[in-house]
Amino acid sequence: MAGKILLLGLVAAIALWGAFPLIAARAWPGLAVLAAATASIYYVYLSPRHVPAKYLLPGTLFLIAFQILPVLLTVATAVTNFGDGHRGSKQDAIVAIQTTSIVEVAGGTEYGLTVATKGEPASGPLVFLLVDPAGNAFVGDADGLTRLPADQVTISGGRVTRAAGYTILNLAQAGARSQEITEFAVPTAAGAIRSTGVSRASERQATRRYDASCDCIVDTTTGRRWVADEASGSFVDPATGERLAQGWRVTVGLANFARVVTDPSITGPFFRTLLWNFGFAIGSVLLTFALGLLCALALHSTRVRARNLYRVLIVLPYAMPSFAMLLVWRDMFNTDFGLINRLFSLHVDWFGDPWGARAAVLLAQLWLGYPYMFLVSTGALQAIPAELSEAAEVDGASAWQRFRAVTLPLLLVALSPLLIASFAFNFNNFNAIYLTTGGGPFPPGRSVAGATDLLITYTYRLAFGGSGAEFGFAAAVSVYIFLIVAVVSAISFRRTRAFEEVYS
Repeated sequence: MAGKILLLGLVAAIALWGAFPLIAARAWPGLAVLAAATASIYYVYLSPRHVPAKYLLPGTLFLIAFQILPVLLTVATAVTNFGDGHRGSKQDAIVAIQTTSIVEVAGGTEYGLTVATKGEPASGPLVFLLVDPAGNAFVGDADGLTRLPADQVTISGGRVTRAAGYTILNLAQAGARSQEITEFAVPTAAGAIRSTGVSRASERQATRRYDASCDCIVDTTTGRRWVADEASGSFVDPATGERLAQGWRVTVGLANFARVVTDPSITGPFFRTLLWNFGFAIGSVLLTFALGLLCALALHSTRVRARNLYRVLIVLPYAMPSFAMLLVWRDMFNTDFGLINRLFSLHVDWFGDPWGARAAVLLAQLWLGYPYMFLVSTGALQAIPAELSEAAEVDGASAWQRFRAVTLPLLLVALSPLLIASFAFNFNNFNAIYLTTGGGPFPPGRSVAGATDLLITYTYRLAFGGSGAEFGFAAAVSVYIFLIVAVVSAISFRRTRAFEEVYS
């Protein structure tokens, strides 16, 4: 009873700890989910009834938190244009456009500058403590200028040397955040205030401003206009169709999903990558299973001496960190000094040729994966009654016939779920590609999808590539991956059940 009270108290503490940030962020749906989960836990465990639910509830909550919720969040992201240039609200985009277009204005106000933070010097939000020519003190942040009461600041030499509630940075601390200070801007009615050194700042004017009457961005020097397009979350020039780089996040529906099958620049690479993805996953499973089963059959015979020693040696690759071994295999396939070429006196450019790179990846996977198949095959072989093979031998069946008609079907009944799980794992085996070939080689002039890319590495490049992150589109591709793996797994499990019924 004391343990139950302690655990329920811990649940209440965690719920309160999570509730305050949700309230501060006005995340009411999240708060509702938290409240419902907490109420369900208390209802189930304080009630003398619902005994099965006491065992099912923890697993159900973890399933929702770690399986269902991530999928729902991925789908929610996939129906938006979330990515570089489309991360925040429309107001954020307007501020960013105006801030990045500021230029120095003749006769603009000059300020004495002191860089400070609200909190820790190394990580707190930056603010500018400013003193105008009249000796008035201000604090400038992302929301604009605010006058500081005279009794809360100390001014010396035209600069703030103390301000209540702020931490003033020394030269070393300011130097560590110099890039942030250079990019920091305090918005004003005329433009923005930026630093011109460590002790001075000046007001600059934005050449582009937002005009609410036309819901557009106007270039004050040329008169050019970019009108807001709510459907795409961008400001667009009606005459040329040009879009400003900075936009805002909006819902685009199924546009990202449709783009995969309608955009020629995406469709070709996507389906080529999908075809190789299936080849890689199936090839990895079949090769590792064949070699692992062969080793297990060889060591299953009682006539083999030192079987335990051989088994330990075979399992060694499985005991080593895969990411480190993948890097070793990458170096072994090096064209100039790699062990493979030097050992066999070859001159193969493994990673420069598409099929050579694919063969190299499959060979590395074979070495890394066959010990696992050896282990599960060994266990399954030991579970098969020896009398079945002996009876087949008495009936005159050869060794191959006994394996094909007795051993292999019984093995597949036990190992089919593991083979399906291995296929799903290899279908999304990010490390195997990223740490060896990096997805390459790439076609000339194209760096989005390489010859050895899987859909998961292709998605990663879309989301975090140097050409600009497209999180919404990458999420849509992730949903496609999820659906493909789910359909293949469902079909495979159905066939497995039919297989079990035949041999049961």
